[in-house]
This record gives sequence, C-alpha cells and structure tokens, in this order.
Amino acid sequence: MAKLHTETIEYKDGNVALEGFLAYDDTITGLRPGVLVVHEWKGLGNYEKSRAEQLANLGYVAFALDMYGKGIRPTTNEEAAAQAGIFYKDIPLMRSRANAGLEVLKRQPHVDTSRIAAIGYCFGGKTVLELARSGAAINGVVSFHGGLATPNPADARNIKCKILVCHGASDPNVPPDQVKAFEDEMTNANVDWQLIAYGGAVHGFTNPANGTDPSKGVAYNERADRRSWQAMRDFFAEIFK
Repeated sequence: MAKLHTETIEYKDGNVALEGFLAYDDTITGLRPGVLVVHEWKGLGNYEKSRAEQLANLGYVAFALDMYGKGIRPTTNEEAAAQAGIFYKDIPLMRSRANAGLEVLKRQPHVDTSRIAAIGYCFGGKTVLELARSGAAINGVVSFHGGLATPNPADARNIKCKILVCHGASDPNVPPDQVKAFEDEMTNANVDWQLIAYGGAVHGFTNPANGTDPSKGVAYNERADRRSWQAMRDFFAEIFK
C-alpha cells in the first residue's frame, strides 16, 4: 500500500519567495523519476496538488511548483488573467520561474535526475512548453489544454526532450491556426513531438471544477481527461524506460 509523503517547500526565484508542493510514496526505496507539475492560471491549488498525489501513487516524485509567489492565489478570472498576463508578456520570466521549480525537483534525494518530465494544465501547459523551449535538460513535457503559441518559434531548436500535447479539438482559446503554427514549429526544429486532439473537448477538459457545459468554452470532459492521462502514462513509460 502506498504511503504518501507530502510537504510544502519554500524556495526562491531570484528574490521572489515561492511555495510549492511535494508528493512521493514513502514505501518505495531507491531513486525514481521526477515529475514537475505546473498549475492553471489561478495558481497552485488543490487541483494541482491532487495531480501531484496521483503521480506519487504511480511511483513518481512529483513537485507542483509555484509560478506566482507565496500567497499569490487569484480567486477571480480577472485576477488570474492579470497574474498570468505578467508571464505571457515576459517569456524569459516564465522560463526562469519554471526552471526554478525544476531545480527544486532535481534536488530531492529520491529523484533520478536522469529521468525528469514536466506536465502542465492550461497556463501551465504553455509554461512547460516554454520550459522545453528554454533548453531544459529533461526527458519530456506534457501539455494539457495549454496554449501553443510562442513569440520566438525559432527557440524550438533548443528543445532537448520529447513533447506530448493533449488538446481539446474544440478549444476556442487554441484555434486551428495556432495548432498548425505549433506543428510547423516543432517539425521545422526536428523535435520528437505528438499532438492528440480530443473530439468534443474544449478548454480545461481535465478539471471537474469547470462543469460540463462545452458551450461556455471551458468544460470538463471525462473521456478526454481519462484518455489524456493514459496518454501521459504511456509517454512516461517510453521516455523513462
């Protein structure tokens, strides 16, 4: 039986205090792969922590990072848009903050630093792609309903890892032209990439808190959630073997 160890970890990116969440199975001995988890636009909360715990139950060391700063947890869409907007306008800051979280994960004594992945949801999905574009030395990233656009497509040449994108085929926030541009970006840079589009799924399809009305543009889709999680597990089996 798994015995999860969880703890809050304080760390910094420059002078900014951050507060992340670590989870792993205390009954497993020896080193194991590490997975970085990047939150949605409302900051690190129970949803991302639950995903970290799911990963821990699968035998990984999971660290859910904090992009915004200790105590900064938007409660409204307006606050979230303003906070996320800081990073959308400053990609170097987004990459720096993601790399700060990655370093915390790598320092954990149970982590095999030769086997590291990063996953992210919505805002976090874009973030892990930018982490890859920064040239991070990791094995793979998985973006769940994340933004695909980037101001510097040529940076894809820095990517050292494999890419999996789990995309809602009807996501109004990531239209077909953005998907096509991403596919061209990855192909032109000779990246090992996959993009799975889930029919009928819109933005936020993995989070039950989003309700189930796709007409709103953001909605949970149980089938896409289940299939994308399995796709991630298959991807990890490949990159960590």
